[in-house]
Amino acid sequence: MAFPPRPPRGAFNPRFRKEQQQEHRTNQMIRVPSVRLVGENVEVGVYSIQDAQRMAQDQGLDLVEISPNADPPVCRIIDYNKFLYEKKKKDKEMKAKAKQSEVKEIRFTPNTDDHDFNFKAKHAEEFLKEGNKVKAYVQFRGRAIQFKDRGELLLLKFAERLSEIGVLEGMPKMEGKRMLAIWAPKSQKKKKDSSSD
Repeated sequence: MAFPPRPPRGAFNPRFRKEQQQEHRTNQMIRVPSVRLVGENVEVGVYSIQDAQRMAQDQGLDLVEISPNADPPVCRIIDYNKFLYEKKKKDKEMKAKAKQSEVKEIRFTPNTDDHDFNFKAKHAEEFLKEGNKVKAYVQFRGRAIQFKDRGELLLLKFAERLSEIGVLEGMPKMEGKRMLAIWAPKSQKKKKDSSSD
């Protein structure tokens, strides 16, 4: 048995609702008895929601809930569209600055000689300075698997060499026929602190 057709629900547009949902509650959307007002153009304090909304209206601005979980919620009187524009701009700038870091791989064998080791360590230092992670591994082929301790020593020596600019994320571990370790770059701030000692 088919259901009878539903009567139309007025001019309901589901896409319109989505656009209306915003990040912060503003003006009449704030439904609490009182709020704490902060900002440049108000005297900081706790106000009834009616007083806060009236103050925002008098200034031709919006009452925006900044911290909804506080007790009472913290609000600001600002131009909401301008606030969103500034926030978007700031987020875009931060995204541009936050370069995507990559994981650069460096491969050793249990019998890597000193010259090769130093050459690879210099590359690893450059990668870390650029803000990338470094994944170094010792590849064991055939019977070389007997020299696991050599591989571990090599990676620990590598860790010592990179200790100025990189942080070892964990002790070297075996994965199949290779032993690997990962280094993350030390943050710039820490580096400056240690150089001022």
